[in-house]
Amino acid sequence: MAFSFSDFSYYLLLALVQGITEFLPVSSSGHLVLVPSITNRIDHGVSIDVAAHIGTLIAVIIYVRSDLIKMTLALRNTALKTLRPNANILIDAPSLMMIKMLIIATIPVIIAGFLVSLFEPDMLRLVQTVAISNIIFAIFLWHSDKTSPCKHTLSEMGLKQALFIGLAQMLALIPGTSRSGVTMTMARYLGFERLSAARFSLLLSIPVIIAAGCLQIVKLIRQEDIVVGAAALYVAIFSCIIALGAIHGMMKWLERTNFNLFVYYRFALGLVLLIISF
Repeated sequence: MAFSFSDFSYYLLLALVQGITEFLPVSSSGHLVLVPSITNRIDHGVSIDVAAHIGTLIAVIIYVRSDLIKMTLALRNTALKTLRPNANILIDAPSLMMIKMLIIATIPVIIAGFLVSLFEPDMLRLVQTVAISNIIFAIFLWHSDKTSPCKHTLSEMGLKQALFIGLAQMLALIPGTSRSGVTMTMARYLGFERLSAARFSLLLSIPVIIAAGCLQIVKLIRQEDIVVGAAALYVAIFSCIIALGAIHGMMKWLERTNFNLFVYYRFALGLVLLIISF
């Protein structure tokens, strides 16, 4: 179905917000709250949400494709070794460990997300909640980055550290917390260098986005709204391109300096949201 230039601009704005904020530690929900105020639109539909998630999922898969290929080969070789114990098959132990860490870190948020979806507390929908969360967790991000040494790389991470990051990720169910922000914060508190913290957060986003997308698809099926239109396709493509650029930009930034830019921005965003909510 054709749509107007106004519709196109709106979908492009949604893709920009989702693509830029999904992986940066700045809270995507904090920005999505602002979209209705800017556009005077209340609901863009579940299919658009799914499309935006698919776009950002493709983007992060492209960026960390080398890690994913290694993990896939490690699983394949492990399966072959099990079938042929005497065969000379090399097992990529670090990649297998990464798979275990991602599973351990993902389980807590899936359980918590299921429980939240059952009760859906009204407090989580308030703009004030998003605003206060942005400010509080911006302070935590700043404190972790300021006080923790950059002494560990991703190759030194173990199951215990991954579990702590996974438990912290549960806080991302509070709008305004920022999933990427809170996972990077915990990784910094555990002493991991900035790039390692960011890369693990990116890898961890894949199962989380898939799980969230599956929940949205269930909603689509229940609403009998599973037709993929041009709008959803555009949002997916734009979100993918924008997210890929945002990831590259963030990683280049963290090669040179700290998280302060994101901290200051989130603090300002929280204040803006508090102002417009009263």
